[in-house]
Amino acid sequence: MRSLLFALFFLALGACATPLELYYKPGADVTRMQTEETKCEVAALRDAPVASQVRQDPGLYVPGYRSCNGAGNCTYYPGFWRPGRVYSVDVNAPLRLRLMDQCMAAKGYQRTQIPQCSQSVAGSVSPAATRTMPALAANSCVIRNEGGSWQIVNVE
Repeated sequence: MRSLLFALFFLALGACATPLELYYKPGADVTRMQTEETKCEVAALRDAPVASQVRQDPGLYVPGYRSCNGAGNCTYYPGFWRPGRVYSVDVNAPLRLRLMDQCMAAKGYQRTQIPQCSQSVAGSVSPAATRTMPALAANSCVIRNEGGSWQIVNVE
């Protein structure tokens, strides 16, 4: 149980360090971007609906073997087939993503990633949520807030 809690903790910690991926347009209102993103998501889902396919990895043959002890007594263990993993895949997911990117590009947005700010940067700025997207620079980073909002910071 304890190892499961540690694993979940480090998984959550690692998720926080991932860059923020979003549709970006300098000067755009964040609420407006989110509204446009939802509209594009709905349109993309309508035009490329979820199309799940069940697939199975190929099986694996585990060959038999013979095991002998020091007295020369041998036991033969026959080979067997281990079935492949069964999983599902949404074959329209890549198309839906392209449709989303096209729809948002038509509205002037571009998909971008903003790296996570270091702890020292996050501790040196007043907590806030970005309302209007600033111009990005090479030193821009993001602070994730509780509740899902975020703050873009241009480090000086």
